[in-house]
Amino acid sequence: MPDMFHHKPLNIIYTGVAGTGKTHRLLQIAKDYTDYLPKTNHKDLLVQLLQELSWREVVCLIFLEFQSRKQDLVKVPELVNHEFYIAKASLNARDNHLSNTAWAVLQTHSPTDSKTVVSKNRASQAYFDKDHSGAWYLLPDSLTLLEDLSQQLAEFQQAQQDCHTGQGRRFSQQRFSMVSFHQAYGYEEFVEGIRPVMTTSHPNKDSHIQANNIPAQMSYAIQEGAFLKLCQRAANNPDQRYAVLIDEINRANVSRVFGELLSLIEPDKRAGMQNAMTVNLAYSGRPFSLPANVDIYATMNTQDHSLAPLDMALRRRFRFIDCPPQPELLPIITLGTDSQTDDAVEIDLSKLLMGLNLRITQVLGSEAQLGHAFLWSVSTLEQLQIALSEQIIPQLAQAAGGQVAVLQYIFKDEPQPLSAQFIQDNQALMNHDASHHMDNQSNTAAQHPMFSGHNAFLTQSMTTGNYRINADLITKTGEFAKPFVYQRLYD
Repeated sequence: MPDMFHHKPLNIIYTGVAGTGKTHRLLQIAKDYTDYLPKTNHKDLLVQLLQELSWREVVCLIFLEFQSRKQDLVKVPELVNHEFYIAKASLNARDNHLSNTAWAVLQTHSPTDSKTVVSKNRASQAYFDKDHSGAWYLLPDSLTLLEDLSQQLAEFQQAQQDCHTGQGRRFSQQRFSMVSFHQAYGYEEFVEGIRPVMTTSHPNKDSHIQANNIPAQMSYAIQEGAFLKLCQRAANNPDQRYAVLIDEINRANVSRVFGELLSLIEPDKRAGMQNAMTVNLAYSGRPFSLPANVDIYATMNTQDHSLAPLDMALRRRFRFIDCPPQPELLPIITLGTDSQTDDAVEIDLSKLLMGLNLRITQVLGSEAQLGHAFLWSVSTLEQLQIALSEQIIPQLAQAAGGQVAVLQYIFKDEPQPLSAQFIQDNQALMNHDASHHMDNQSNTAAQHPMFSGHNAFLTQSMTTGNYRINADLITKTGEFAKPFVYQRLYD
């Protein structure tokens, strides 16, 4: 990975067929955007907690901390004297007008219908209100907007407790956000949108914020999505790099998800760059420029047929890195020793996958290849049999449109007797002379424990259209208990 602090913004899409470790790459990248404190003490924990937060977020965090101690009403002197507030002022090298800052935050983020707060400059989202005694409280309907802060506070408190008990737990700070795109994923989840929230009537000084006694009502508020939240953190901490990790970017309508931000993600249009752009966000209308310290990584499955409309939109905005199958990573299954030669009896999964992919490429094209992840966790013959019957053959059958000849070519079944064929032709089975043998084979499969209860669906999936998965492979018997059946797939 390039130097974390001085490289230009990275936009990278990892492409490849299913099972080539693309999502695993994202998880590895996430580690590069995670900070760990080697020594955990109270001061370190405070810095890690507060350094990236805005004053509004710090004030919200203080209210949440008071609430964790069953105190809902807070006066300004209590805010200013709280250790979070003092630590934030120290981080910002501030020692003057701290009360003024607190008042400004509280008034700016008060509701327009407040009976006690008069302010000319109000933000679009309210978080605080004041009762007639001069004590401030956190609006109940803002709690859903503060879930991330609540989680950070909980982690801080747990790390602080571990520090006191001598457990030495490391406190981590994630500088990334990971999302998985799907067909229904949109701008509202990724950037910002109007979302329903449960609200309550504003409590007064006599209610002591007893929310359980306040009738809930539905209201709507503009809420920030995963991408916008991360960008705001990055803008507050320009000396660190942040990352958005998108799994299956081609599953959603990319233009709809990014909206006006699709132009801003280009490296030269980021904030501070030569062709920097600013747009007004769709719901809040506020100006926004994408920070230059945000990197974007995504995965894309080349087998998905929805790629065409994405190609032109993404090619000039992202670097595409191919992730081919890596059969060399796969192990060898050792089944024992040949009694006649004393040689080890083995199934080389690397050779098996290379052989399958060679024939798959010949008849279905390179985009139908199998990734090494299909066999990654296989270490026994039984696991190989399950992977073939429940994952690999159904995957290839779908890619081949159920064509028996294609499937039999891939598994080198044509010259083999019916009993040793992975894929059997239903017509050939019906015309086969050894009907008694096939009846016994079907009965063996039907009586096997895997066909009972919730696994009964396998009896139906074994036979599909013109082809059938050999019942002996399903039951792990007959020729499929012998290693040569799998070794023949090498070449």
